[in-house]
Amino acid sequence: MEEEDEVAPAAMVKLGSYGGSVMLVVPGEESAAEETMLLWGIQQPTLSKPNAFVSQSSLQLRLDSCGHSLSILQSPSSLGTPGVTGSVMWDSGVILGKFLEHSVDSGMLILQGKKVVELGSGCGLVGCIAALLGGEVILTDLPDRLRLLRKNIETNMEHISLRGSITATELTWGEDPDRELIDPKPDYILGSDVVYSEGAVVDLLETLSQLSGPNTTILLAGELRNDAILEYFLEAAMNDFTIGRVDQTLWHPDFRSNRVVLYVLVKK
Repeated sequence: MEEEDEVAPAAMVKLGSYGGSVMLVVPGEESAAEETMLLWGIQQPTLSKPNAFVSQSSLQLRLDSCGHSLSILQSPSSLGTPGVTGSVMWDSGVILGKFLEHSVDSGMLILQGKKVVELGSGCGLVGCIAALLGGEVILTDLPDRLRLLRKNIETNMEHISLRGSITATELTWGEDPDRELIDPKPDYILGSDVVYSEGAVVDLLETLSQLSGPNTTILLAGELRNDAILEYFLEAAMNDFTIGRVDQTLWHPDFRSNRVVLYVLVKK
């Protein structure tokens, strides 16, 4: 009697400057589809509570991080505008910010003195936490989002003793970035909830390729809403990047969600 074939366990590897082991998304014809099916099968995101860590109807989000109480201003009225979601917080941003804090505390990441660029910064929470952790942070977003972004930097960062630094500048994905973003190349690129449409994926990947150097580590957290768009992103990204998924056991223990996934990418 022949033994049934066993499913090979996912390869665990170290990617870039992140010290934890991640589950490699192995390139292949069906690998993006398999990864997406696995996530929806194991995590069952639609059964989990949406926005467990944020209140999008509130004008501000309060969160303790790095010994400080952050007050992040939001614009809930923006949710009524189609395609505009960057003026309120999402769970993926809170989870990524607290993941950075936990990873630094546990020795998995070193942000002190490192150049950090955040894409689609929105309200700026993730970048503010990165600056508190010692990063030399540049937040980026579309021109019409910069007012709120800079207000949150002023509100939260200007009256405390920062270990790092933080500024904000405009960046439209798919267009040539300003020299300050690519000279020198960032040590880290951060993004939360940046995979939301096929058109955005094409421009996002072009920008990631422009910004990334051989020593750049990309950390992306995303809301699990649309399996087809995630599959499209993974399939396209694997052409130029090696991708690993961070298991939730390595996230901040108090900030985990089955509606969120976190990937590490490095340029091939």
